[in-house]
Formats: sequence, C-alpha cells, structure tokens
Amino acid sequence: MIKDIHQQSLVPWIGKTGKMLSSFLNQRLHEEGLPLTTKQWILLRILDEADGRPQNELALITERDKASLVRLINSLEKNKLVKRVQDPEDKRVNRIYLSEKGREVFQQALPVVNRSFTDLQKGLDKSEIEDVIRVLKKVLDNICQSQLA
Repeated sequence: MIKDIHQQSLVPWIGKTGKMLSSFLNQRLHEEGLPLTTKQWILLRILDEADGRPQNELALITERDKASLVRLINSLEKNKLVKRVQDPEDKRVNRIYLSEKGREVFQQALPVVNRSFTDLQKGLDKSEIEDVIRVLKKVLDNICQSQLA
C-alpha cells in the first residue's frame, strides 16, 4: 500500500501558511484603511530599499511573470503610489519609482505589517524562529538545486 506523503511533508504546510499569511496581511491592511494588498506592499518595500529599479528586475526579485507584474504596477500607478519612467539611456527600459504618496502609504503600512509579524510569532521563542528559518532556507535551497539540475 502506498502511503500519502502529504501527511508527513512540510510542503502542504508551507503552501497553506503562505496563503493564510497573505490573506491575514490583506485583512490587517484593509482594517487600517490602507489602499494596499500584501503583494503591493512587498513591491513598495522593495522600491523603498532601492527606488527606480527597472521593471524587468522587479519581475525577477518578486518572482512574478511580466504580465502579473504589469498588472500590479498598473494598479499602484492608478492609485498614484508609483511612477513609471522611461530610462533616458535605454528607451526599452521602464524604471519604477515610489511617488511621494507611495512613500507615505508605505510608512503608514510598515508598523501594521511589523505588528502583524509580531502577532504571528507569538508563543515562539527565538530559537524556534531560528529553526524554522533554517529549515525553510534548506527547502528553498533544495528547490533552487532542483531547478538547476
């Protein structure tokens, strides 16, 4: 008899946790009246760290296909949170910048996200958090190695 590997695997838990985390953060951002989704907040965070990144680089960093990234940027641009600027040296390249409003919304969302992360880690001590991070890094390394093979 073949045993269902899912019963003893991390994989379903990782997937379920990721989906629930995204949903939880979406709810928290909405409750605070912030016009952001988790995916949008992640993009704003990346731009806050290094503004003006090329659009194709953002696709790699966020691991999104170009079409879904364009939709994400379009929604942020519609809400005046980012600006798309054609690179003066290479007209094929669009650079994405945080607008002043985008920077303000990001700063308003940051404590909400930080509080949410703290709430989600309640009851876990530092060593447990470090163990989970270590295990997840190993899983990520295994995925990367599988893709290279």
